[in-house]
Amino acid sequence: MSDKKESLKVALIQLQIEDGRVENNINRVLNKIKEALDHNKNIDVVVLPEMWNTGYDLKNLNNIADEEGKPSIEKLKELAKNYAVNIVAGSIADKREEEGSKKIYNSSYIINRFGEVMARYDKVHLFRLMNEDKYLASGSKIATFEIDGIKCGVIICYDLRFPEFIRKIALEGIKVLFVPAQWPMPRDKHWRLLNVVRAIENQIYVIGVNRAGKQGNVIFPGASLIVDPWGEVEVELEDKECVFCHTINLGKIEKVRRYLPVYEDRRPDLY
Repeated sequence: MSDKKESLKVALIQLQIEDGRVENNINRVLNKIKEALDHNKNIDVVVLPEMWNTGYDLKNLNNIADEEGKPSIEKLKELAKNYAVNIVAGSIADKREEEGSKKIYNSSYIINRFGEVMARYDKVHLFRLMNEDKYLASGSKIATFEIDGIKCGVIICYDLRFPEFIRKIALEGIKVLFVPAQWPMPRDKHWRLLNVVRAIENQIYVIGVNRAGKQGNVIFPGASLIVDPWGEVEVELEDKECVFCHTINLGKIEKVRRYLPVYEDRRPDLY
């Protein structure tokens, strides 16, 4: 591999989220991250779930969404700098002014060890079954970035169902794909299967962090997972709020790609 670093120690923060209670959610996230960092040495990257600041209180987003990452991302930037850790900040409801009007996006911010935002990704595929398209604006760009020299990408929840979108990101040379989500029951089998398939077909690590708990009658199964480039599930969490740390071996990617040279055997002249 060209990347110097051969492993990443990842902390998965699987959360129960209180819809609409932004301050409570921010405090919960900060406490859980501190818990992870205080009890586990040498964590490289912390990963959060989707829409952790507001939950899916869509009708009230205009009043409770962040304004350009404030306060949620600003607090995470300070924490990242203090602990010298990278944070894949799941995603948040984020209001921004663009072309003379304010729009709310489902946005993932990537923060480095110096407390700087390296990248921002706005969810491209909005989930109509939960009315995202009625309250949120759709993103229009992929996002790749480096964590300690390792090329990575991020998508959000429903994006996982679009293989051509993920292949476009993979062709940027990523080794790890992060997938923050609020993926509910009864589609949990799809969640597991799609994460595994995306890892296999792109020969990358896929790290999915899902919500736990309930929103009304909707149950979120947790089931956050880490899948290696051969499709082996290295970590799979249960349905409770928890913090889990795991080290991924990036050397596996080169071995799999040598054994099955999928990228070399592609036919981009045909597809």
